Amino acid sequence: MAWLYPEHRSITFLAIKMLEPEQRSQLDALWSEARHGHEGRLCAQMGDSSNGPIPGCIDYAAWPAIAGDHSCSAQEMLRDVLVAPWVPKVAAIGGTLEVKLAAARRRDQRVNAVRHSNIDLLRADPAYVARAMSNNAHFLLARPNTAIDPEAYLSLVLGPGAELNAAGTYTFYHERALGAAARIAEGHLSPEARTEVALAAFADEAYALHFLQDGFAAGHVVGNWGTTAVRKGTHDYYNEHGVEVTTWNGARFVTLGDAFLDPESKKRVATAVRDSLAQLANALDGKLKIQPNNSETIQPDTFNTCQETHFPSAVIDKEAVEALVPVVAETPIPALGDVPGQLPRFRSEFGPFVGISAAAFSQGMNGGFGASQSGASGTAGLEASGRVGVGLEGVLDESGDGLIFAGVGYRQDGPAQGETTVPGRGALTLRVRAPFWLIPGDMVIATPLLALTSPKKLKTMAVQAANGGLIPWQTGIATPIGRFQFVLGREAGISWYKLDTHNPMQLPTPGVAPLDSTLVSVRSIQVDFPILEYRPFRSFYRSQTSSALIQFYAGFDRPTETSVVSPVNAPTPNLRTIGLAGIRVAFDWRYYLK
Repeated sequence: MAWLYPEHRSITFLAIKMLEPEQRSQLDALWSEARHGHEGRLCAQMGDSSNGPIPGCIDYAAWPAIAGDHSCSAQEMLRDVLVAPWVPKVAAIGGTLEVKLAAARRRDQRVNAVRHSNIDLLRADPAYVARAMSNNAHFLLARPNTAIDPEAYLSLVLGPGAELNAAGTYTFYHERALGAAARIAEGHLSPEARTEVALAAFADEAYALHFLQDGFAAGHVVGNWGTTAVRKGTHDYYNEHGVEVTTWNGARFVTLGDAFLDPESKKRVATAVRDSLAQLANALDGKLKIQPNNSETIQPDTFNTCQETHFPSAVIDKEAVEALVPVVAETPIPALGDVPGQLPRFRSEFGPFVGISAAAFSQGMNGGFGASQSGASGTAGLEASGRVGVGLEGVLDESGDGLIFAGVGYRQDGPAQGETTVPGRGALTLRVRAPFWLIPGDMVIATPLLALTSPKKLKTMAVQAANGGLIPWQTGIATPIGRFQFVLGREAGISWYKLDTHNPMQLPTPGVAPLDSTLVSVRSIQVDFPILEYRPFRSFYRSQTSSALIQFYAGFDRPTETSVVSPVNAPTPNLRTIGLAGIRVAFDWRYYLK
């Protein structure tokens, strides 16, 4: 994705207001015809300023927001706009997000607003995840060199075998909208046919405008090449921090990206959208010479930007390219591709990794192993481990946590303080972490079953799990001082303490001569479950990440084997399971393999 729903709509809304009165009048008249039979669903105005955060109708300004991110073709978009029950819900979610973004004064407030919106969109739009993962069409195709001009660039992005890209998708659909408008200009259409052609023209144009707008977002200007992790990391970095761009017609400015639309960028994008709509209006009255669509029936185009990877051959003729150059000239010149002079690339925490972790912990216990050792006790220690895993963090936004890993290591506990008599001891450790959809471990069971029977369902579940689960109470919450997250059920640590006869513990055992105590060695298993996690900082570069984190956990230490050291032949005492709770401060380092 580039701009968010409310950003797409506000850009189009401003563009409609910027139209010349004559052009606005032509489009308003055609909009009135297109609404025939859909008056209850479509707003009377193309840009309805009376629509609040929960709109009562869908205006044309919202169509480009629904295109691309919530549909895969103009035909699908039009169908959903007119009848899909989830579209008004998406519009309401977008309206709520617009209010929250306008009120946000800190980065964490913006992050949390986007987090809530994405969770709601996952519920409202069943195919939202699949479209978000199929997004090459939303990015500008990187330039191969510095000598290319707008006309040559259009020929490149629409040439034989060209990969899907934002400029090409805009041109493809805009040319079809103009062809439908030119057909209307010719006349000889019945009122019913005119309504159908008007809907097709508006649908194709709205779908085109989505990708025209995307071409201004910083993360979509800098190029979409490299591994998935590098593409996403580069996209996210430049969308937030911005990049200086120059348009094909020589204007220079700094643009940002999704959730960071600023007034200057909004006006520049809206100007290009206005000029595209102006071409549509000019085609309606014959001022723009374009080949009309003379098909017997004219419907919105079905070219699927979610499934296709390349444009069909002979997409657009040279004459049409020349007509579209003025609009394309207002867009940013895309960055260079994988050649000398390219912009720096970044990566997200996505993909397989190896890593190490070091931690210090302190925990309280409700006594010791002895049946009568019920007084409060505590201990502290250190641990270190090596890990392998897969990073799936931030699939939709940075609040997500799809981290999966397994790590083995060693821990050393100090002697317990308080009533317990547990000595200092060491243990082998295993720590595992994985997100879950509804209950802990469900993704482990679901993955092999759904991978073959329903991959789309598995992808949706995986993204929901990474973003807090079906009931999203485990989504990360951003604050000015770091990120908090409830993680109960996502992670567990197991420690195996050996039976060490050289380091026994004294347990009170009334009636055992001579001291009413027994010296024993105990083998036990301690299990801990982190409940709340806090990350005060994180740093990341091209292939590695490091972070500090603080975890609050609870668990138990269960004895599994006992050996009496003295007195000789004394009976084995009855032992009990210790309950515990503690805090763990860890440093985590990962190296991503690709």
